[in-house]
Amino acid sequence: MMKASMLSATAALIGSLALTARSSAAQTFHVVASAIGGDGGTDYLTAEAGTGRVFVSRGTHVMIIDGASGKVLGDIPNTPRTHGIALVEKAGHGFITNGGDSTVTMFDLKSLAVIRKIRIEAGGLDGIMYDEPDALVVLTNHSKPAGTVVTLDPISGDVLGQAELEDDGPEGAAANGRGQIYVNNEGKNTIQVVDVKSMKAIASWPLAPCDGPTGIAYDRASNRIFAGCGKTSVVVDGTSGKVVATIANGDGVDALGWDASQKLIYIPAGRDSSVTVVHQDSPNKYTVVATVPTMRGAKTIAVDPVRHVAYLFQPEYAPAPAGTPPGPGGRPARGPIIAARFFSITH
Repeated sequence: MMKASMLSATAALIGSLALTARSSAAQTFHVVASAIGGDGGTDYLTAEAGTGRVFVSRGTHVMIIDGASGKVLGDIPNTPRTHGIALVEKAGHGFITNGGDSTVTMFDLKSLAVIRKIRIEAGGLDGIMYDEPDALVVLTNHSKPAGTVVTLDPISGDVLGQAELEDDGPEGAAANGRGQIYVNNEGKNTIQVVDVKSMKAIASWPLAPCDGPTGIAYDRASNRIFAGCGKTSVVVDGTSGKVVATIANGDGVDALGWDASQKLIYIPAGRDSSVTVVHQDSPNKYTVVATVPTMRGAKTIAVDPVRHVAYLFQPEYAPAPAGTPPGPGGRPARGPIIAARFFSITH
């Protein structure tokens, strides 16, 4: 692995595009892409609210990037098959899920030094988020035979509880501030509601016409859940579980961003090389205000709700040599990484 000092971004501006919003209150969305050095693929990225720092998973390490310049600020090594990053400002800690050795890396937010590695017996580590109302770090695990939700203490890193789910492919999670966590089940096309006190799943809500829910966000003001899905995302009542609105978006969605004060949802589509930006007009009415171009494969996103910037990151791969077998799940074979691009979307 290259050291952080060698992972400097070129910060070269490779694209700057502007689109005018298709709404009554016109907005202009700008996307800027910077070339980034370093090795490794990617999964999730997380924006630190208000600081401009963006934590990006790179397969075996986590890069910290300055969102404004594209400069690499630091690097956290030894995170095998890393997926996601959760940040807990009050505790001064960050947490990284490592699927390769079934651990969570707990680190210091200021120094980036590793504090401890936490063993997660359930296995299948993938998504992670911070449940601020309940002061819990929440893991969503592709464990077998059933998916699990595992909670950690944000101060000590100790494992506090575990809930079993109906699907072995849980994706994003969001807390409602009333002692419940919503979890997207990609395989079953449902949202399950997990009670934090009992650590039991107490409800399962079908999401049709959503297919493959991944990214999720919750808006406390309207009591609405946003579930990112391929081609058609859905808005769900946070009490009844009823689908109250649908949103047309691109395909290849693996995350979702929400800027509550701006009432904007960002839905990235890796297969269609775009981000659909949606305005919440009312709890049950949503308007697509822009379709922002990115690049193929860019399917996860992070939003800084203080600076109102959305970020994406995606490596670019060379063509695979002839005869290379397909990847997991029949994914088309691909060659080595030849570049990586960091996108910021502003308005």
